[in-house]
Amino acid sequence: MPEIDALFESINVHDLLAGHDLNDPTTPLSAPDLRLLVNRLESHSLRIKSKVQSYLVSHHSEFSNLFSTCQDAVSRTRLISDDVVNLISVRSVDVEIREVVDEIREKSEEVRLKRELVELVSVVVGICEVVKEAKEGLKRGRFRFAAERIREMKGVLRVGEEVEEGEPLVYVLLRKEWSCCFDEIQEVLAKFMESAVCFELESCKLRISYQLSVGEITGISLSTVLEAMEVIGMLDYGLAKAADLIFKHVITPAVIHASTFNVVEDSCKTSGDVTEAVLKLEQSSDHKTEDVDGDAIYSGILKIVKFICSSLCFGNVTWIHSFGRLTWPRISELVISKFLSKVVPEDASKLADFQKVIERTSQFETALKELSFISPSDEEGRLSKYAENVEVHFASRKKIEILAKARSLLLQCNFTIPKGLAMRNASFKSDGVESIDENLSKHIVRLLFTSEMMFVCPLQELLQSFTMLLEIPYFYMKLLFPSRYLISSLITRNVKLEKQLNGINQAAVLLHNDCLYLFEEILGIAFEYRASFPSSIKEYAVFADVAPRFKLMAEEVLQRQVQLVVSSLQEVIDSADGFQDTHQIKQFESAKFSIEQVVFSLEKVHMIWEPVLRPKIYRHSMCLVLESVFRRITRDILLLDDMAADETFQLQRLIHLMMENISSLLGSLMI
Repeated sequence: MPEIDALFESINVHDLLAGHDLNDPTTPLSAPDLRLLVNRLESHSLRIKSKVQSYLVSHHSEFSNLFSTCQDAVSRTRLISDDVVNLISVRSVDVEIREVVDEIREKSEEVRLKRELVELVSVVVGICEVVKEAKEGLKRGRFRFAAERIREMKGVLRVGEEVEEGEPLVYVLLRKEWSCCFDEIQEVLAKFMESAVCFELESCKLRISYQLSVGEITGISLSTVLEAMEVIGMLDYGLAKAADLIFKHVITPAVIHASTFNVVEDSCKTSGDVTEAVLKLEQSSDHKTEDVDGDAIYSGILKIVKFICSSLCFGNVTWIHSFGRLTWPRISELVISKFLSKVVPEDASKLADFQKVIERTSQFETALKELSFISPSDEEGRLSKYAENVEVHFASRKKIEILAKARSLLLQCNFTIPKGLAMRNASFKSDGVESIDENLSKHIVRLLFTSEMMFVCPLQELLQSFTMLLEIPYFYMKLLFPSRYLISSLITRNVKLEKQLNGINQAAVLLHNDCLYLFEEILGIAFEYRASFPSSIKEYAVFADVAPRFKLMAEEVLQRQVQLVVSSLQEVIDSADGFQDTHQIKQFESAKFSIEQVVFSLEKVHMIWEPVLRPKIYRHSMCLVLESVFRRITRDILLLDDMAADETFQLQRLIHLMMENISSLLGSLMI
């Protein structure tokens, strides 16, 4: 309404209050001014109302249409609102929508599952068809075709891989079916290989047939069988029996009887085609000398291997290597045990002559590598390594022989002193043994550090064995010090002598002397051979951990003997009943008998110890025994409560009797 807008814009306060300065905000309006302003505003208001009324009258139809339109819109809105309210009150729309979405999802999942089932069924059908084709091919002799089908299905079925959770059961059943089919073709191929290679014991012939027949399957070539075995990965399994047969009946005789057998190769032809290959072991009419260098053995094995490579493996490197992997470990062990170990020199001076064997062995292994019979990557150089380590094998053999001899000497010791041997060490001059024959002199030794003479078991041969071990070259490289074995042998001997060590006898005293002797000799040997030790161990090879064990063993044995003697004498003194009432005849006789038994035991110990023990050790040990006896007798007498005069004289008689009887023993203790 532009007229109304113009009317409102025409109202201006400045015009209504004309003549009054409105620019000054501090000037107040007077009452007349305000009344004038009100009157003029009322006049303008009346004009505006009349204008609005006239405008409405002139546009009545437009306003009527506008209000009717608004009324229709409100009515339709009310109807829609009522419909929505009714719809919400009956069923929720979102529930229906969710149900529709769920139904769509279920239908889609069913379609997907059916599609996957269709694909699975098609795969299962395909696998079943392939397995069926493999079985049919196997029955018709199409081994290569059947093997390829089996290999193909192995990848599809993931045979040998970890089974996933939730895998269909049909895959498990298919794997079982595949396994049965694999076992069947493996069995058939193994039978063909068994029929292809045979050995005739009577004629000593190895026959390899090229046209094979088993049951209803005929006319199969050997190469086809080998190809099928390679395809399905059973080459080692298929060749195992053939390898065992050839090793047992062909290679073993060729190694053991190399000088009496010749290897002759032959073949049979039919219509120009070779039907079989023959390898014959012929008895040689020539009396050959011993095969010292291994030429006959190595040349015989090479002929056999070449025959196998050409006639059985048809020059196929994979087949040759498989056969070599099955037989080479046993061949090398056979050559080592039957040839190389036996030609190791027994004398160190002949080690240089073994070089020819080393060269021939290396040439032999090189020839096998060129034939691909052995792989150059792994430990196939075992023969060369064995031959090159001849010093170690020589030392090992000598060590076994010497230690066996030493152990035998230890176990044969009877620990007795021959009759006629002098009774005292003092009877020998300081510069040697006087008037003793050769058989007895081996029981008398001079200690290394004290120069004293001492009786021992015949240990000279044992020490010679010990020193021979120290002279073996390369022995230290393996840290096989023979002294450790010597200790174990002596400990074993001590166990054997356990019953004797539990009694008072010469064996225990001789064992004590042996240990002392070995203690000093081992220390001396360490310095004697010091110059020949390798520089890396020269500062450590002093047997400092070994020699003291012998000394400790000697002390333990002697201490045990002293304790046994003391215990025995204490029991004898116990029978005197404390030397009470010796003035009575019965009690005196009992005490006298006890004293006589003590003297007898002391004389017995004196006779056992004095001829054998070193003087200083003998005096010390015997003094310990006498001190124990005198202390016990003195204690028993001092513990008597009261003594009559007669009892005093009887005790004095007993003491004099004992001292008179042991006078010779006491004389032996004088320096």
